[in-house]
Amino acid sequence: MHTIKIGGVPEHFNLPWHLTIEDQSYLRNDIQLEWINFPGGTGAMCEALRNKDIDIAIILTEGIVKDIIAGNPSRIVQTYIQSPLIWGIHVGYHSPYYSIKDIENTSAAISRYGSGSHLMAYINAQKNNWDTSTLKFEVIKNLDGAVEALTHKNADYFMWEHFTTKPLVDNKTFRRIADCPTPWPCFVVAVREEIIDSKKLQLSTILDIINNTTTDFKNIPSIDKTLATRYDQKLQDIRAWLNLTEWSQSLITNQTLQEVQEQLYQLDIIDKIIDPEKLITRV
Repeated sequence: MHTIKIGGVPEHFNLPWHLTIEDQSYLRNDIQLEWINFPGGTGAMCEALRNKDIDIAIILTEGIVKDIIAGNPSRIVQTYIQSPLIWGIHVGYHSPYYSIKDIENTSAAISRYGSGSHLMAYINAQKNNWDTSTLKFEVIKNLDGAVEALTHKNADYFMWEHFTTKPLVDNKTFRRIADCPTPWPCFVVAVREEIIDSKKLQLSTILDIINNTTTDFKNIPSIDKTLATRYDQKLQDIRAWLNLTEWSQSLITNQTLQEVQEQLYQLDIIDKIIDPEKLITRV
């Protein structure tokens, strides 16, 4: 039996992984695939890959590109979600801020430095022609930390996936003042190089299983109701999310990786642009 540890955010995007683990698809192929939730998101997963706490991460594209360039010994082996991630821009419900213009020169809550919430604050700032050198941050670790920070005014705004935060908008913990979609496919599958080298056959099997599931995921009977129940979402919100979301079974393109790097370089998030081939491995 080959034990492989995989990490991802505890969000609706990753239900296909849980379904395939629960129906023992991997066990039938002599693979013990152990799922680990990372409420802290991309930055926490990058650290876990470096520390060998996980072998595979379902991780934000921009975050893993940044960390591989910074020395993370991992590679992207596939795109997982082809569609952009829609980042909601949130303030506390009783905040005096009501528009994007209002939050210029205020403090952004981020899960950690190098996380998606950190990088997207720069992308949002650039999109709105703000001076990115003046951005201010408050590290809050996870969504619970963001609730505390915005409620007690330790930070002014917080960027997180639109539908994951929707219940907090509905219950008037947050107000969403805008959305900011990523300009590229949002989630990729990243694997430690050591695992690529030593367990290539098992990795290929894992990808085959998940790809067979995501290809037909939207056609699973009552999948919308399953998602709504498991992730505490309203059915209409899940249906809207399903309509916007496209899974992928292909490797991310070199052109896309070049575009991601150029954007990150322009924002001084990375200090060099490398050959996209050094970011990927074909399994």
